[in-house]
Amino acid sequence: MMSPLLLQLGVLGVALAAAALILISFVAFITALKMPHLHQHEDEKSFLNARGQKEPLPSIRDSPTKQLSVLVPAYNEEKRLPVMMDEALDYLEKRQKQNPVFTYEVIVIDDGSEDQTSKVAFKYCQKYGSDKVRVITLVKNRGKGGAIRMGVFSSRGKKILMADADGATKFPDIEKLEKGLDDLQPWPDHMAIACGSRAHLEKESIAQRSYFRTLLMYGFHFLVWFLCVKGIRDTQCGFKLFTREAASRTFSSLHIERWAFDVELLYIAQFFEIPITEVAVNWTEIEGSKLVPFWSWLQMGKDLLFIRLRYLTGAWRLEHARKKS
Repeated sequence: MMSPLLLQLGVLGVALAAAALILISFVAFITALKMPHLHQHEDEKSFLNARGQKEPLPSIRDSPTKQLSVLVPAYNEEKRLPVMMDEALDYLEKRQKQNPVFTYEVIVIDDGSEDQTSKVAFKYCQKYGSDKVRVITLVKNRGKGGAIRMGVFSSRGKKILMADADGATKFPDIEKLEKGLDDLQPWPDHMAIACGSRAHLEKESIAQRSYFRTLLMYGFHFLVWFLCVKGIRDTQCGFKLFTREAASRTFSSLHIERWAFDVELLYIAQFFEIPITEVAVNWTEIEGSKLVPFWSWLQMGKDLLFIRLRYLTGAWRLEHARKKS
């Protein structure tokens, strides 16, 4: 039989755990921001054309006029951005020459950089024209999710691709995402998402990482699965393709603007029953990552817990879910 002392300690442990969960839930609830509102500084409502003149940005609510929008969030990326832009624009220009019906735009969202990111990006606008390349310069840093959200709401494409400024994913792999998206048809309410995935490279990455970083990676994957998103092995790959309607629906409901925004985005997509496919892409580690391993993982772990608790407690709500036919 269990001794009275062990029984009392067990009851105390359960009580403390319950109290801690209640306290964390309360903190998550009272610190939660309500449905996010897109605050735009006056300077963020326009872009400079190739002649340096201001023009108003379009809206996601407008009808699409391009087949593809490529969104590139950039924070202090003056050194890494040119390699990615050269590869992307070389591919896009060749594709347009082969198929004149294909139209595109690349939007670089400078997320409050302290270097010359906007000037570097604007050179591409001058070279290719502002109908193909646009630069949105944010007044202050919002975080990667916040920057992409600003780009989504100013895009003109029927399909919207988010791509990292470091060029870690080979740009021609967009064709793999497009095929994955097409394989999901028919799209309910014109909504579907194709996520680039590095899951097939996991064994190789483990061999190159320290045990500590590997432990952090597995811990993060477990929390993502347990708290938020089922069925997606790699939620964090920065190469994702959306139909215009899917991007509008998910980013309009997004609260998290920093590193864990991908997880909330997919949580929202699964809530609305938006079809999602995961597609293996080529990926290379590029020096200059903004992630500080331990503290970034800790921050993302906290965000995952708060995402789950805030939706669970009703601090954040998702409404008007698609009805099943």
